[in-house]
Amino acid sequence: MFHLDEYIGLPIAHPASFRKFLLDNLIHKTGTVNYHLLDGDGDPNEVCRRVGRAIAAAPIDITFVGLGENGHLAFNDPPADFETEEPYLVVNLDDATRRQQVNEGWFANVAEVPRQAISMSIRQIMKSREIIALVPDHRKAQAVKACLEGGVSPLAPGSVLRLHPAATVYLDRASASLLRPATPPGFDAIIYPKH
Repeated sequence: MFHLDEYIGLPIAHPASFRKFLLDNLIHKTGTVNYHLLDGDGDPNEVCRRVGRAIAAAPIDITFVGLGENGHLAFNDPPADFETEEPYLVVNLDDATRRQQVNEGWFANVAEVPRQAISMSIRQIMKSREIIALVPDHRKAQAVKACLEGGVSPLAPGSVLRLHPAATVYLDRASASLLRPATPPGFDAIIYPKH
């Protein structure tokens, strides 16, 4: 199991730490023993190199992602780097992403949200055999519209999923509320829940 992204400089004990979330809610509960977490407390460039070497030797079967309110994929904020071949990179978090973290209750104010993170790159995400994106909530509706109905663009990073041969995007009614009734280009179907 490879970690998608992590804040730089955020201790693992912080409630917003993705390492903590994965350990508490996946790794310990499932008994997963082969995993590679991103150490946000370590030297970020060395973490990128170390985990990047490991992922290069292990083809990924399935990647689980979400979309941010600004359309970010992992922590690849717009305009996202669609070109880098590096599996992991250090990214600057934009104001929209930092405000989203406050609005979700992970931080008391924007000043507490780290300004940088380690993120799996767009090209590395796209190397996965299958991608499943879970995108709930009305706050994501504009990003969903931009990513599924606009052009494929670094300005809507999640739009790149339309180029993957086996990407599935799960929406709820709120996140799908701005979509036209037709199926967006690149997808076989959009499945809307009954509730």
